[in-house]
Amino acid sequence: MTVLVTGAAGFIGFHTAKQMVLQGHEVIGIDNLNEYYDVALKRARLEQLSELQGFRFQWMDIVDKPALMRLFDEQRFTVVIHLAAQAGVRYSLDNPDAYAQSNLVGFLNVLEACRFYQPTHLIYASSSSVYGANSELPFSVDNPVEQPVSLYAATKRANELLASSYCHLYGLKASGLRFFTVYGPWGRPDMALFKFTEAILQGQPIDIYNHGQMARDFTYIDDIVEGIARLCPRPPIAEREGEGVNKLFNIGRGKPIALLVFVECLETALGIKAQYNLMPMQAGDVISTWADVSALEKWTGFLPKVDIQDGVSQFVSWYRHYYKVPIAQ
Repeated sequence: MTVLVTGAAGFIGFHTAKQMVLQGHEVIGIDNLNEYYDVALKRARLEQLSELQGFRFQWMDIVDKPALMRLFDEQRFTVVIHLAAQAGVRYSLDNPDAYAQSNLVGFLNVLEACRFYQPTHLIYASSSSVYGANSELPFSVDNPVEQPVSLYAATKRANELLASSYCHLYGLKASGLRFFTVYGPWGRPDMALFKFTEAILQGQPIDIYNHGQMARDFTYIDDIVEGIARLCPRPPIAEREGEGVNKLFNIGRGKPIALLVFVECLETALGIKAQYNLMPMQAGDVISTWADVSALEKWTGFLPKVDIQDGVSQFVSWYRHYYKVPIAQ
């Protein structure tokens, strides 16, 4: 297969592109290398990918529709894995324009390219944040998702609706993945595990929101990319020939972990006790997430399996190596 991975210099994009190359596919990765977080980390990921035969990188912003259309015309992708987006719930409170451009205009451009060049499968990133104020746990893809509590969540729900429209109108086969709190080596510096690790190693207190009364369905990156890889050759099946279809999946561990238990796992991996700043709930945040992953298991036969202790330990090992942090004696 010839596979396009958008956002290839990002956390999930990097791991996904690597996995697809290792499975023998030709992979084209694109990214605009924006400055939302340390560009050096993005370039370091790309250096890892550049060592793999079968991977090629091209700088590109998905907001640039003519450039994107030229790429699709040149390559004729079998599968498109769309992971490029402006991430982060809290950043959206102060920078809404970034989300409108990348998550709405950019995604529409990807859909337009797929409309004209018809890959066999479009896989795109949604988010567990679309469940918003939903209080029914675990979160099921059959739950209503009409109460997003952040702009980021609203853009991801909009992506799902746009994909459904394009599939209906133009016969596309698409799968939307609602990611649940992905973590692991090469993760983003704005994510909790990264920020907590940095602060604890520097002897700084960590901010614990809602006074610790929170839980997340933490999902290790290797489980995420395994799920994506299994999904690639399995586009959704339409009821009638020629019809398009947009199928949604949760992709999570299926096992929520209390925030303070998560911090305890990190303390164990670091061998250092954390100091806490207990904070009130932040705007746009939710108390708990928990993924019902039965639909993904039924469709691909895959269930995530990496436990939080092992996953956090793997992240800490990578962090110490990448940032050259010695183990305390």
